[in-house]
Order: sequence, then C-alpha cells, then structure tokens
Amino acid sequence: MTSFVHTSVSVEDCALLLDRLRERAPLVQAITNGVVTNFTANVLLALGAAPAMVDIPVESGAFAAIADGLLVNLGTPHEEQRRAMREAAEVARASGVPWVLDPVAVGFLPVRTSLAADLLSFEPTIIRGNASEILALAGVGAGGRGVDASDGVEAASETASQLALRTGAVVAVSGPVDHLTDGRRRVRVGTGTPLLTRVTGGGCALGAVMAAFASLTDDALLAATAATTAYTIAAQTAAASSSGPGSFAVAFLDALSTLTATDVRELGAVS
Repeated sequence: MTSFVHTSVSVEDCALLLDRLRERAPLVQAITNGVVTNFTANVLLALGAAPAMVDIPVESGAFAAIADGLLVNLGTPHEEQRRAMREAAEVARASGVPWVLDPVAVGFLPVRTSLAADLLSFEPTIIRGNASEILALAGVGAGGRGVDASDGVEAASETASQLALRTGAVVAVSGPVDHLTDGRRRVRVGTGTPLLTRVTGGGCALGAVMAAFASLTDDALLAATAATTAYTIAAQTAAASSSGPGSFAVAFLDALSTLTATDVRELGAVS
C-alpha cells in the first residue's frame, strides 16, 4: 500500500490559481473527440481560457510548441487524429508544455487501448479518467461500459497512486467524489452534481480545463485540484437553478463565466 502524506493543496491555493487563469487566459490546444468539441471550446471560453481545436498531423505538432497546455482525449480516435495525438504529445514533452491524457473507454476497445499505452511514453502531466478507465490504463481492469465506469472511485484509488508513481503524472479519478494523486499526496474534491454525467462532454471538458490550469503552476496536483474544484463548483451552482440536462448545460457555461475566487473559497470542498 502507498503511504500518503497529508496534501498541501488548499482551497485558497485553488482560488488564487483561478484568478491567475483569468489574468493570463492560457491557450489550450484540445485534440478531442468530435462529439464534445463545441462544448469543450465553450467551457474554456466561459472560464477565461482560449481554445484551439488543432487536431491534424503536421499542424498539431507545430501548434503544441506554442500552446500553453494540451489535451489529448481518445473519444473518437480516427487514424489521422491518432497521428496528430502522437505528434502533439511528443512536441509538448520536448517543449515543456503540460499536457493531459484522457483515456476514454480504454480497456476493451483495442485501438484506443494501444494508443493510450503509446501516449504514456510521452509523459503526460495529468491523466484524467473514470475509475474503470484508470484501472484499465494501469493494466488491472477490463474497462467500463463504453464511457461509463463500472468500478467505484475507491476501487481505483490505490491503482491511481501506483500509476502516478510509475508514469510521473498526476492521476485524477472522476466520480461522485473525485480522487487525485501524485503518488505521495492525495486529494479528494467533494463538490459537483450528477447532472455532469447527463450532458455530453461533462467529463471530457474537464480535461481541457486541467490543461489550462496546468499551464499556471509547476505543481500538477494543485493544477488538477484547482481545475476540478472550479469546474465542479460551477456545475453545482448551475444544477441549483436547472430543471434538467438541457437547462443545466446552458446554466453551467454561465456559472463558469461568473465563478469567482470568493466562490471557490466559500464553496470548495478539498480534503
């Protein structure tokens, strides 16, 4: 079992990083799946970052060198996009650009499972997924039901810490309570709403937000925690005024755009 130390990440740290994001408006390259491209771009814009959906070979590597952060999401990995993912991840590593790997539906689907294993060699800064995806990526699970987890977050906690130690990445396991670890420190984020699972892109867009926050600090665990905290507080706020998934999606973008550091300080649940 991994021996964890008490996290040094605080709600105040997260609040300050949100202010820094608004000041710097980081440029985030998102190589993501076709189902969620529009939603992901709008989430970044609402929060105060700048999206760039550059996902074809040759251009993807060139852009990765100038981006502030990169998301690689394996949701719909057609052949050309797979080449672009490898190219961008390689350039990001060489250029010191933080990047996030979202191993969507790995485990029982062979193309993306092999691709995810290849991409690990380019040393992602953060790996974000549900419990089943994290278990499968680590080689100890078969994956969930497509994009849905069939394993609980607690079941993946120890595996996440081992994966973090093996890869050098922060591993973020999404669920009712998000678990994040760099292998030695562990953080739980308790804000959010089930409505995030009822909107296409609710999880995928979080990976892009993590890439934006990762460009602001050398502490990847802080970046992933701040991103998750800001994202889930906005979702929780939006859910309070929504009647269902449709109204929630609109209210969520509005809540991201009006979210303040004070909101993070008052509503954050980081432990």
